[in-house]
Amino acid sequence: MTEAALTTNKTKTMAIIGVMTAITCILGPLSIPIPVSPVPISLTNLAVYFAVYVLGMKRGTISYLVYLLIGLIGVPVFSAFSGGPGKLFGPTGGYLIGFIFMALICGLFIDKWETKRYMHFIGMVLGTIVCYIFGTAWLAYVAGMGFEAALAAGVIPYIPGDLAKIVIALLAGPVIRKQLRRAGLN
Repeated sequence: MTEAALTTNKTKTMAIIGVMTAITCILGPLSIPIPVSPVPISLTNLAVYFAVYVLGMKRGTISYLVYLLIGLIGVPVFSAFSGGPGKLFGPTGGYLIGFIFMALICGLFIDKWETKRYMHFIGMVLGTIVCYIFGTAWLAYVAGMGFEAALAAGVIPYIPGDLAKIVIALLAGPVIRKQLRRAGLN
């Protein structure tokens, strides 16, 4: 591969990571507070599912890490248009960290079993469970509640919606990935 081709490839990679980071920055703040929990309904996990479909495990995780850093410096890209380190140390901080592991697990399953959507589903469910564990443990610690109470407040109400987001990603993700490959962007 020539130096020009390598530069073009690196530029495309950085651009698509930037686009997926921007999509996460757009979807992440869109949230709906629910009265039974300090954790709002968010579209961040849907953005992460799409990022790993579009970018694969490594670049999808990098995309999320860039989003996380943008939020940590204070840009209001987290739920309810919030940002800064206080958000990471607040009740939802464990979920923000858990999304890193969710991206790694989902991306691994999508990359390893590219044509097997049932494996993508398993990877997304496992990744989401790991995210739930991080989020629930942190919520319990920060809010001074037992693990079961944190589970009831931070996970149980979200399972149906998160399953719907997984189904949306399973339906649209492979199509988007295929079109990007066809266009030479993936």
